[in-house]
Amino acid sequence: MKIKRTITDMSIRYPKFIISIFIVITLILAFFIPRIEIDTDPENMLSEDTFVRKFHNYAKKEFLLNDIIVVGVVNENRDEGVFNPKTLQDISTLTENIKTWDGVIKEDIISPSTQDNISQGGVGEVIFEWLMKEPPETIEDSLKIKNNIMSNPVLKGTMVSEDGKALALYIPIKSKDMSYEYSVMIKNIISNFNNGDSYYISGLPVAEDTFGVQMFKQMEISAPLAMIIIFILLKVFFKKNSLILSPMIISAMSVFMTMGLLIGMGYKVHIMSSMIPIFLMPIAVVDSVHILSVFHDLYPESMNKEKALRGTMDELFVPMLYTSLTTCVGFASLALTPIPPVRIFGLFVSFGIAMAWILTVTFIPSYIILFIKEESLTNFGKSNDSKSSFIEKLLQKNSEFTFTHYKKIIAATCILVLISAYGISNIIINDNPVIWFEKNHEIRKADRVLNDHFAGTYMAYLVLERDYEAEDIKNALEETQILLEQYRGDLGEVLYEDLNQAADSVYKTMLGSENYSVQEFYSLVKDQTELALDENDSFVLEDVYDILGEYQSESQTFKNPKMLEYMDRLSQELDSNLNVGKSNSIIQIVKKVYQELLGGQKENFRIPDTTAGVAQSLLSFQNSHTPQMLWHFVTPDYEKGNIWVQLKNGDNKSMQEVSESIEAWMKKNKSPMKIKHNWAGLTYVNVIWQNEMVRGMLNSLMGSFVVVFLMMAFLFKSPLWGILSMIPLSVTVLFSYGLIGLVGKSYDMPVAVLSSLTLGLSVDFAIHFIERAREIYSVEKNWKITLDKMHEKPARAVVKNSIIISVAFLPLLLAPLVPYKTVGILISAILMVSSIATFIILPALIKPLKERLFPEKITDNFKPN
Repeated sequence: MKIKRTITDMSIRYPKFIISIFIVITLILAFFIPRIEIDTDPENMLSEDTFVRKFHNYAKKEFLLNDIIVVGVVNENRDEGVFNPKTLQDISTLTENIKTWDGVIKEDIISPSTQDNISQGGVGEVIFEWLMKEPPETIEDSLKIKNNIMSNPVLKGTMVSEDGKALALYIPIKSKDMSYEYSVMIKNIISNFNNGDSYYISGLPVAEDTFGVQMFKQMEISAPLAMIIIFILLKVFFKKNSLILSPMIISAMSVFMTMGLLIGMGYKVHIMSSMIPIFLMPIAVVDSVHILSVFHDLYPESMNKEKALRGTMDELFVPMLYTSLTTCVGFASLALTPIPPVRIFGLFVSFGIAMAWILTVTFIPSYIILFIKEESLTNFGKSNDSKSSFIEKLLQKNSEFTFTHYKKIIAATCILVLISAYGISNIIINDNPVIWFEKNHEIRKADRVLNDHFAGTYMAYLVLERDYEAEDIKNALEETQILLEQYRGDLGEVLYEDLNQAADSVYKTMLGSENYSVQEFYSLVKDQTELALDENDSFVLEDVYDILGEYQSESQTFKNPKMLEYMDRLSQELDSNLNVGKSNSIIQIVKKVYQELLGGQKENFRIPDTTAGVAQSLLSFQNSHTPQMLWHFVTPDYEKGNIWVQLKNGDNKSMQEVSESIEAWMKKNKSPMKIKHNWAGLTYVNVIWQNEMVRGMLNSLMGSFVVVFLMMAFLFKSPLWGILSMIPLSVTVLFSYGLIGLVGKSYDMPVAVLSSLTLGLSVDFAIHFIERAREIYSVEKNWKITLDKMHEKPARAVVKNSIIISVAFLPLLLAPLVPYKTVGILISAILMVSSIATFIILPALIKPLKERLFPEKITDNFKPN
């Protein structure tokens, strides 16, 4: 190939220019790295225009919802639990401190000192008093606070545990990326408390933000460790420090170029892209190891580094090109996923691999020519490599084994595939940001303790909306026109026509915007009517205005008793689900206030029989100290309702079970009014992006599998060789994921991503094996001799590569973050098993197929043009 000769010639003739140009490019791109911006928000796993994300933000705006930090206080040692004066004093102190922080929605904090006790002051009168205006001084007063909280259905199980041993504060924040900072500030305050209480901080925002902080601390540890391990392995294999420094330089330059380009293009570093360095470092040295291995074997034959380099590049240029291309395809296939951070990760790792290949075929030869003196290579070569001789002995045994027992190997492979298929059928798709931490992590502990005591720290929101149709608006228009006709004589012809045209205009406008809300229609008509009023108009016009107001009131869906009764039954269905701790909605407020209005008897804890009764209860509640709480459950026009659902765990499968069960219930139980419903909340958002991830990874895997197969068929000029090259990695992936299903590990984010990542990497071993085997067979014309020679220096290079790239991912096992541990152990295992499978399965398959694979006339596919 002319391009191969050109690149090699330039690298050998102009080493200073080659090295200088890449150093300059690296420095330019690395210049952008200090501008790094961090993004650990799982919401960004979905595109901004994804429906669930748009609806989640819509619901937050409509119901004035914010992300919440949960602080739990537990005291198991005292009979009264947390309801003692000292603990309540500490809770009050903590609450008052938190109120002063910027970014905290202080009026929405749920704490004993920020919530009302609702009681009756006589028939028709409700009294709202602070639950804890001042911290109590006696146990009796403390227990009175407990009893008052337990009498409030919204707070029972949410603020206080059933046994009274635990109390929770709910702290709404404007921006969840401040969660970790707030949690540290909370810890600083509670460090001064000494009453024997245990404090726990939980909530998805805290888990996600803490993960982001620890994620980068982990990369600061894992990346250098990976470099050290790579250096040690290169030292063991090739001995010479000055020579093995070149792959290390290439690895670092690839990382700096890739991260610099990513940041320079304005992308934030997400959970996925934070792993780019740890992926690139070992991958970037793969081709370098092949070059050093062959150079290591060829140099003693000529004792001339230029001649040895040319021979090395002649032998490796094309297979290295194809292995790099397949690895690029494997990572670039992630662009097929609907998850933006995964797409960015895949494309930029692919770019880094491409840069590593370019650096390998140019920088390595230039480096050897410029910096490695001929005299320093006197003892360099195969004879000094005791480790290679050990590896060679193992390879020779494998050669004999695969040649003799190929039938048993093929049979064992088929059995393994069947077992793996069964395991894959048992895979459970599930994830939960909290279990991204180790079991003994304080966030995991807080999650366990608080969800044992309370109804649940995972929030989801079931939003119900009146589903109006064009016909409803048309009926409202007709009723308005009838009303105006009744007062036509009193209004006068001009005013009558103006108001009639206004109503018709509102009707047409709403149809054009598809905003089918009867309440909104009456509201707009009222506005038009009000504009028409002046001091000289008849008092009858004011009557029309008032009547429209009555129509508007009647159209308010979530004041209708029948609608509230349906909502109540829906809440009961939610509460019956084992994954749900409890649900809160406008129902609890209406029932509690109505009970106190009628004297406080238990039998009056119910929904009023009339709309007026509901309206009176809601109006009474708006006289409380926390009237804004109402708007978390219903919009001011009463056309949209929100059921807060507290889940006991944040597993995606739990949230999905809840949503599916409610979907089935609502299909069987028709609402008295036509409504539509959707879910919001981080717990539900996580379900959607996880499902999108699974589908996306499947598409990515299938797409990259087809592309890599076509590349292999083209490379070897044979579909049969292409199929054979895919078998070792396919068996490895099937086995790995079958094992996941068999041991019961969930198919989560890191596991999903690995399916595509390993495909491009694993096929590299097969490419080198097949290419070299074909070369040798074209000379020897005998498969046994070919197999034995293949297991000499060609196999040694592949084995060294597999060891380096597999072991280099193991530093991730030291991470306190479970996804990194998962990536580390799985990708190391998959790559190592894939290399072993290549040397066992491929020879076993080639032997019975050798007549078809090696026809009499063999051409060297890699012979230079």
